[in-house]
Amino acid sequence: MPTRRTIRFFRAPLFALALGAAPVCAQTMQGDWPCRQVRVPEIALGGVWTGPSIEQERKSWRDDAAVADLVARIAPRRTPQEEAEKLIADFAKGAGANRKARLTLLFSGLYERLNGERLDIVNGLDRFGRRLKEMAEKTREETQAFYELQNRKPPEPEAVKKAAEALQWRVRLFEEQRKMVSYVCESPALIEQRLGALARKIIAEME
Repeated sequence: MPTRRTIRFFRAPLFALALGAAPVCAQTMQGDWPCRQVRVPEIALGGVWTGPSIEQERKSWRDDAAVADLVARIAPRRTPQEEAEKLIADFAKGAGANRKARLTLLFSGLYERLNGERLDIVNGLDRFGRRLKEMAEKTREETQAFYELQNRKPPEPEAVKKAAEALQWRVRLFEEQRKMVSYVCESPALIEQRLGALARKIIAEME
C-alpha cells in the first residue's frame, strides 16, 4: 500500500487540476471556446481599415502578380514590422499614378489572407477546447476510480501503484495542454494587430 506521503503526492496535482479545469469546462456561453477572450471569428473590416472600399479588389488582387508576391512577403509575422513597412513604401513609390488603387488592392490581399489565417486558428482553438474538456472529464473519471481502488478492502497495493502512475501521467499531460491555451489564445489578437499596423502604413502611403 502506498505510504501517506505517496498518496499526498498524487492528491496535490489532482486538487490543482480540479481548480484549473473548472474555468475551461464552465464556459458554456462560448461552447468549446477555451480562451478568456471573446470568440470573434473574423476581423471587423471597419476596425482596421478607413481607406477606399475593397469590395471589388477582394476578387482580383491575386491577378496582380506584384501584389500577390508582396502579400506573401509581408503578411507573415516572421517578417519584421519595419521591413514590411519599407516594402510597402517601396511598392507605393513604384505604383505611379495608380498608387491609391494598387495600395487598396494590396490591403485587400492582406485582409483576405490574414483574416483567413485567423479564422483557421479560431476553428483550431474550438477543436482544442473540445479535446481539453474531454481530457478533463476523463481525468476526473480516472481520479474517482483511483480513490475507489485505493479504499478497496482488502487492499491491492500493486493495482494502486499502477493506477497512481497512470493518473499522474494523465494529470501531467492535461496540465501541459492547459498551459498551451493562454499562449495559443493570443494568436488571433496578434494577427489582427499585425493587419491593423500594415493597414495604417498603407493608408499613410496613399496621402
